[in-house]
Amino acid sequence: MLELYKRIWNASGRSQILLIILSLAVAALAAVPLQYQKDIINGLGEAMNKQQLITLCAGYLGILLLNSCLKFVMNYRSSILSESVIRRIRKRIYNERDVYIASGADGRGKLVTIIAAEAEDVGKFAGEAISSPVLQLGTLVSVTSYIAWTQPFLGLFLLGVIFPQAVIVLTLQRFVNERVRKRVKALRHATSEITNKDIKQTQQIILDDFDEIYETRRGIYAFKFSMKFALNVINGLGTVGILLLGGFLFMDGKTDIGSIVASLSALGRINDPWHELVAFYRQLSAVRVRFDLLLAK
Repeated sequence: MLELYKRIWNASGRSQILLIILSLAVAALAAVPLQYQKDIINGLGEAMNKQQLITLCAGYLGILLLNSCLKFVMNYRSSILSESVIRRIRKRIYNERDVYIASGADGRGKLVTIIAAEAEDVGKFAGEAISSPVLQLGTLVSVTSYIAWTQPFLGLFLLGVIFPQAVIVLTLQRFVNERVRKRVKALRHATSEITNKDIKQTQQIILDDFDEIYETRRGIYAFKFSMKFALNVINGLGTVGILLLGGFLFMDGKTDIGSIVASLSALGRINDPWHELVAFYRQLSAVRVRFDLLLAK
């Protein structure tokens, strides 16, 4: 993994710095709307006038617009960086084509597979390699810190929702990685056999490779959707838990309605970056496998 990130930084260090700055700015703003929600809801039960309501709603809208603009710039720059790295990888592999061609049909097939698919998978990851985890982790820290500051019990509960999900993902992803490696190797082998001049003699071998790819993909889907099922169940328990714990605290006079609503909103806000972080980890694991195979050629 260190070698992968070293190569990415050497190829795109300046662009990564800008993406990191944008990611931190978006993450820092993530908790601000929660304060506006809390102030508006609590204010409606007090002596809030229409001008104060308009001011709070205008501030809320302004933060949302600023956040959306920053995300647009960040996503655009990240995508352009990915395409730039993909082009660089393809050019480099193509310039080394003589090494692949010299090994015959097997090398030609491998060259086609790398340029057509594997280069895109690895290059696309480069644009998100640093900014994505910075954004998602920053958002999680920003939102949970805000809730912990306003209501410590609910903040700790949110952390308790995240921890078991992390254990599940880290455990199951190892099995997915093994199947990703098998799939890439099988696809390379099938492509190499297809480019063989005497394709009739290799027909059964190619069909067997297709069967192996199918079975491997089926295993990947089983683990992938098992993870998704477990995360959804835990998220549902989190919503019920906030309502239960928040209700007890409110009945005991230890919190207000605005804090409970903000906590529910915070759970939704951490679910999105958490799911993005899980998806990023899966992508990182798959790209690391492909990157190692690229180096091995």
